[in-house]
Amino acid sequence: MRVNIDLLAECHKALGDKTRLQILALLKEEELCVCELVEILNISQPAVSQHMRRLRNAKLVRKRRQGQWVFYSLDGEVYPFMSSVLKCLPDMRREIDALREKGLKVQCRQ
Repeated sequence: MRVNIDLLAECHKALGDKTRLQILALLKEEELCVCELVEILNISQPAVSQHMRRLRNAKLVRKRRQGQWVFYSLDGEVYPFMSSVLKCLPDMRREIDALREKGLKVQCRQ
């Protein structure tokens, strides 16, 4: 399977950032809302949105709206190497569990 060279370049640019790699590692665990990513990563909502835009443009994540909330999940289907990349990412389950323990995991689903 061949990927458009411009899209492939966008993918590699997106993968070249520590925060975006953390986001992909988190989304490898489960779908998350922007507000949950803000809390886990301890960065502003606009910063998370910028990272998500870059990941979406590279076709690495997809978004889903539920009312006023935006949820993100992994995509990357166009890249034959994506499963290998995801296997290299650290386990971020502990961060999601900590969010749940603080009572913040479901705040935007209510």
